[in-house]
Amino acid sequence: MSNSIHPTVIIQGKVELGDNNEIGPYSVIYGPMTLGDGNWIGPHVTIGTPGQDTRNPRYDCSESRIEIGNDNIIREYTAIQKPCYRDITRICNRVFLMQSVHVPHDAIIDDDVVITPMVVMGGIVRLLRGANLSVGCSVHQYSVIGHFSIVAMGAALTKNLKPFSKYIPGKDISVNDYAIKKHGFSDVRDQIVAYLQEGARPSDQRLQEMIEEFEQLSAKSGRKVY
Repeated sequence: MSNSIHPTVIIQGKVELGDNNEIGPYSVIYGPMTLGDGNWIGPHVTIGTPGQDTRNPRYDCSESRIEIGNDNIIREYTAIQKPCYRDITRICNRVFLMQSVHVPHDAIIDDDVVITPMVVMGGIVRLLRGANLSVGCSVHQYSVIGHFSIVAMGAALTKNLKPFSKYIPGKDISVNDYAIKKHGFSDVRDQIVAYLQEGARPSDQRLQEMIEEFEQLSAKSGRKVY
């Protein structure tokens, strides 16, 4: 097993490490936690503290798990908290958490998500593949953010956001063309536009699967949709 762990790092409890991880100075990790392969964790990162829950601020989190996948970047001063109400807080693969991001209890963050500096999320949020949270935005608890959507800098998101959406407060929902080009959906852009602007169901199977996943999770969340 090949990991580079700075001597000032504190690891407490059952923490399972994969290979080729780098953990920077003064980071603190509380188990139980599983960390996959190829992750880069910067200095002063805290993983595994209890969730900040006003109903039970000192709950027993000794058996509450965090799972982090492969090839993630977790920058300095980010905090990732243990679950309160569900089985796990999970960060999947190729997620980029920039400086001072708050990952709350019971969050599930899917592959290829980008969360930029000083973003704050409420508990039990779900970020689907390729979502992007811009600098300093905030996300209401239980919210579901759709695949390849983006939330504007400094925005307060209080509802669920459909896949491929661009959310800017005070404006109509528009299309996240950057994600469409970057992730290879240019050939079905017309279907994405029709879905967002007219509610039309796309014929492309990839889009159908994303929309079905979003709608199922959105219905369970009990929150309205932009």
